[in-house]
Amino acid sequence: MISVLGLAVGLAAGGIGLTAALGFALERSADTDARTTGEAIVQLAAVGALPDPLPVAGDDVRVQVVDGQGRVSAASIGADRLVPMLYANERAQLAADPGAALVVPGDRLGMRGPVRVILVVAGGPADQRFVLVARSMADISRSIALVRVSVLLAIPLLVAGVAVVVWRALGAALRPVERLRAGAAEITGGDQAGHLPVPDGGDEIHRLAVTLNDMLDRQEAARARQRAFVADAAHELRSPLTNLRTELEVAQRLGERADWAAVAGNLLADSQRLARLVDDLLLLARADQEQTGDSAALFGAVGPVELGELIASVAARYPRPPVRVVPPAEPLWIEGDPDALVRVLANLLDNAVRHAHREVLVTARPGADRWHELLVVDDGPGIRAADRQRVFDRFTRLDDARARDAGGAGLGLAIVAQLVRRHGGTIELADAEPFLADLGIDRPLAGRGLWAQVRFPAGEVEVDPDADPEDGE
Repeated sequence: MISVLGLAVGLAAGGIGLTAALGFALERSADTDARTTGEAIVQLAAVGALPDPLPVAGDDVRVQVVDGQGRVSAASIGADRLVPMLYANERAQLAADPGAALVVPGDRLGMRGPVRVILVVAGGPADQRFVLVARSMADISRSIALVRVSVLLAIPLLVAGVAVVVWRALGAALRPVERLRAGAAEITGGDQAGHLPVPDGGDEIHRLAVTLNDMLDRQEAARARQRAFVADAAHELRSPLTNLRTELEVAQRLGERADWAAVAGNLLADSQRLARLVDDLLLLARADQEQTGDSAALFGAVGPVELGELIASVAARYPRPPVRVVPPAEPLWIEGDPDALVRVLANLLDNAVRHAHREVLVTARPGADRWHELLVVDDGPGIRAADRQRVFDRFTRLDDARARDAGGAGLGLAIVAQLVRRHGGTIELADAEPFLADLGIDRPLAGRGLWAQVRFPAGEVEVDPDADPEDGE
């Protein structure tokens, strides 16, 4: 609406300017023709060859030659031969400004409409004469009036036509946007996932609808993951809470007959399991927050970590056997959060010890292209190839029939995958049997075994040549 109003104002200003310019041009043209006629009469007067009557072109032109006393000495057909066209003061005004013209009423000269009169001086000071040329402006005025009326009539019609065209064009352009708005309102107002209507064609509206639908798909997938995570977390938290409540209710009913030492031990075990589960859930929540842009949500202080020292410190928590440590042949440095790396190795060892028959081996070695590898190998039943990617999903248990106390909550490997990925590394699972020769093991395994290979980018560590090698122990 504002653009159409602006167009109307612009057209009106343009029409006014056009009319004014046309009137000015026509007046200048009339003055030029009149001055040319006057100069021709002056040349005739200079040679004493003034005809009678004076020659003029057209019925709307009158010419007089007036001497210094105001007497008409020559005139054209239709011009007064007794009374000059201009009064004495008017002749003096034009004589002082040779380029000017004077507009007088037409009835004074017996002509139609307003009349423009120009003056050309002839002769010298002793014999000065004035040539007056009058030009009727009636036809020019009618032409200007006709143009003005045409513009006044054309502008509203043009504006109306433009408004109709703009209205229809905008309506056609905004109709898909309105459908998108209506579709968005339906999606917002309901609980079911939906998509916005995609208009035909490959224009910007089509691409916008496709992009918005992709965004809706991602949001729906995120909501589904969030709902599943909340449901699984609630299910996992309910089990230790139920155990705690059951233990307390039974002990309360038994009263003094209850073995409170055993009850305390059971409650402590359940509370520890609950604390571990809460810590795991918090870490995964921080990982999700880190994916939204908060890079400080998942890690603490990042610094150099030596894989041999990491293996020795974490493996010391486990009995030997089943855990066997093979120290790396050389120091292997990486950059990372020490606490997060300890959790990666501890979760892998927990999983390996839980499923191993006799032995778990942990070691590290340099890899190709400036990568270092952390290896955890067990001799358990292994994992089928079809399940090796699924085990990194949250709350995944390959043996759903086993007890949760023995099998965990299914978060260990999910946490490992998150932490390894945020360190710029990769993790891969495979059957252990084909890789035993690489580790110097020549005896068969009790099962297929599982080979867990974690690859980290190698870090740059400056070594002080004057430092005591035993200071780091």
